[in-house]
Amino acid sequence: MQQVIVIGGGVVGLTSAWWLLEAGYRVMLLERAPGVGTGTSYSNGGQLSYRYVSPLADAGVPLKALKWLFQEHGPLRFRPQFDAHQWRWLAAFLANCRADVNRKTTNKLLQLGELSRQAMAALAPVVPLDAFAWRDAGKLVVYRTRAAFDAAAAKPNAGDVWDASECVAHEPALAAMENRLAGGIYNGGEAVADCYAFCVALAERIGAHPGFSGFVHGEVQRFVVSGGRVGGVQTSAGLLSADSYVLAAGMQSRMLGESAGLSLPIYPLKGYSLTAPIRQDDVAPEISVTDFERKVLYARIGDKLRVAAMVDMVGEDLSLNLKRLDSLTRQVKETMPRAADYTQITPWAGLRPATPNSAPIIGATPYSNLWLNVGHGPLGFTFACGTASLLADLMRGKAPPFRLDGLTLG
Repeated sequence: MQQVIVIGGGVVGLTSAWWLLEAGYRVMLLERAPGVGTGTSYSNGGQLSYRYVSPLADAGVPLKALKWLFQEHGPLRFRPQFDAHQWRWLAAFLANCRADVNRKTTNKLLQLGELSRQAMAALAPVVPLDAFAWRDAGKLVVYRTRAAFDAAAAKPNAGDVWDASECVAHEPALAAMENRLAGGIYNGGEAVADCYAFCVALAERIGAHPGFSGFVHGEVQRFVVSGGRVGGVQTSAGLLSADSYVLAAGMQSRMLGESAGLSLPIYPLKGYSLTAPIRQDDVAPEISVTDFERKVLYARIGDKLRVAAMVDMVGEDLSLNLKRLDSLTRQVKETMPRAADYTQITPWAGLRPATPNSAPIIGATPYSNLWLNVGHGPLGFTFACGTASLLADLMRGKAPPFRLDGLTLG
């Protein structure tokens, strides 16, 4: 039985470990934090949006981005740095801002989203849905401007198109903004859940699996390579060796890839979230809501409201920017004033490891025994089960269920 070391204890690393265990591998999992799921997986938006997967890069986005930079509550903040990674990523991102590239990537991500939905459902007997507050909430994208709404409604298979009053009728939490809405588009089959709770529950099942050889908590420093293969990983716990290695460590993947001569095109898009308790008389959203123009997501997860928003291109800076958090809090109170107890908000920030075209990178590297599952951006929870199942297929030499062009390192 081959031994695999999976590097990364977030949702992508954990799902990778599980699917490899089920494929017959022995698995060791390395995570630098004392617990699993405490990085980008910890307090993300909680949405499992299998159909709402439109890449950030698209025609017209650069002009929109310039406008956002000058808006008080704009969803984007950019801090130029003397960082070659930042400028290379931006150049590649701009090259992907074309309608034809966006359509191609969207179609591929829709295939990945459907595979991920099926894979999550297949995992339910192992990790019960109620263990991580999973709920089939559906997804409603609301639009403030008529032009954006009409453009979205005109797309084939857009979903159920609702005017402003229908949006409020289906989701009363939106009542305060009815007169500012042009309309909304609803899709069923989309879910919300607690990503951190999912990580903890899955880690328990991994720990009990007969093929699991243990968690190692320590800093992974570099790969040791020789003769076209990885011979081991140097860690704060010493040198560890296996037959194969899977890199699924979020933003740390870029640095570790560089230690093996790999240039991974991922950059941290910093996002924020707010979590507030829902009281008995609050009118919290039952449907997962996305405010399209402001790029703010609202999800009811258990007895809490989770709000996620914003993209800060500021490097690997995890500090809580109080101005950004205050801005987001004001928007939330204006949009859903009675949805939760906003006097007890818990703020959070995380780094989404994004690729220029918003597609994750799965599969082989130039090293015969080093594999990738990286670059999921804001859709790590959504795509984790799907990319893990693809990775297990590829490592066994099994053909994937669809072509992976656009989803590999090449």
